[in-house]
Amino acid sequence: MAVNLHIPSNDKVYPVAGIEIGVTEAGIRKANRKDLTVFRLSEGTSVAGVFTRNRFCAAPVVVCQQHLTKGQPIRALVINTGNANAGTGEPGMQAANQTCAALAKLMNLQPAQILPFSTGVILEPLPVDRIEAGLPAAIQNLGASNWVSAAHGIMTTDTLPKIHSKRIALGGKTITITGISKGAGMIRPNMATMLSYLATDAGIAQPLMNQLARELADVSFNRITVDGDTSTNDSFIVMATGQSGLNIDNVSHPDYAALKSALTEAALDLAQKIVRDAEGATKFMTIKVEQAKTVEEALQVAYAVAHSPLVKTAFFASDPNLGRILAAIGYAGINDLDVSGVNLWLGDVLVATKGGRNPSYQESDGQRIMKEPEILVRIALGRGQVSETVYTCDFSHEYVSINADYRS
Repeated sequence: MAVNLHIPSNDKVYPVAGIEIGVTEAGIRKANRKDLTVFRLSEGTSVAGVFTRNRFCAAPVVVCQQHLTKGQPIRALVINTGNANAGTGEPGMQAANQTCAALAKLMNLQPAQILPFSTGVILEPLPVDRIEAGLPAAIQNLGASNWVSAAHGIMTTDTLPKIHSKRIALGGKTITITGISKGAGMIRPNMATMLSYLATDAGIAQPLMNQLARELADVSFNRITVDGDTSTNDSFIVMATGQSGLNIDNVSHPDYAALKSALTEAALDLAQKIVRDAEGATKFMTIKVEQAKTVEEALQVAYAVAHSPLVKTAFFASDPNLGRILAAIGYAGINDLDVSGVNLWLGDVLVATKGGRNPSYQESDGQRIMKEPEILVRIALGRGQVSETVYTCDFSHEYVSINADYRS
């Protein structure tokens, strides 16, 4: 059951000028489900991506990176669910390239102008024949208002579609920002089992887009974790069509900061929605580490807490067994940590101070916070001025059931 996940109504999901989307049922793994999606991008669209750092990255990830570095304008995306095309060796690379070639032929493009994406079961051959057979129907379905359909079409174990859409006034223009994401398990930074596509009709110069995509990922998709497993297929794609008439070519542009802020809000919302709909999640937890010396050590502590099965199961049970958080802080890897300077809050309740239990802490106060669906864990290390925040969820019985039955 998703935790406070807001889905905008269809009339609040705004099309992005210069982008058309088609979705169809290709029977890639299961019949009668949307599993093949095509994006058509208008000429002049700038595109940038951030991908998994898993060394066993999937064939489509490799092909995406190759195509983005070739310098040809990207004009289309093709996304399949049901099969990850990961751990498939050279035949997997051939399948990803064959998919691009098939779509390029149908759309009168070059294969290098296509970015392919796959998500689903690892270590199984991609049924390219089914994808090729489904592509004409996806193209036939191309339309500007198919974002909601696409959000459904990229889902795997997700229970709800994840969509963000907003219009803002900027530079005398109305700018649209719309994006979708998927992911529920195998979620860990760099990045998490996720696909996300974020688009705007503002124009952003290609060199700036490359920098912007990384910066957006670092404050959103690289700040979430569900289970500590880094996927083979993670991809975050940012697209800027320029159809609004506002074009930004450098960070000094008077409208860049506001546009970046709006895109950051969108990316963070899409990332948090993945955690809110994590497999079996009943709690959404924000882990904020303050007073660290460096970003690296702040994240070390945040992820140690966020990844701890003992912490996560305690939150599922609403059990204020908060010594588990202190233990995670202690093994996070800061060898010179002076625990006498550490303070820990659960919501507005000071649980531990100066390395020990707060004398005035009452377990009933911890219990009250633990029963909430959204919980803030705040940790002050007493070492510096750096703060970082990570978003995670609890572990429930349902998480085990979903992953035990994943291939059923």
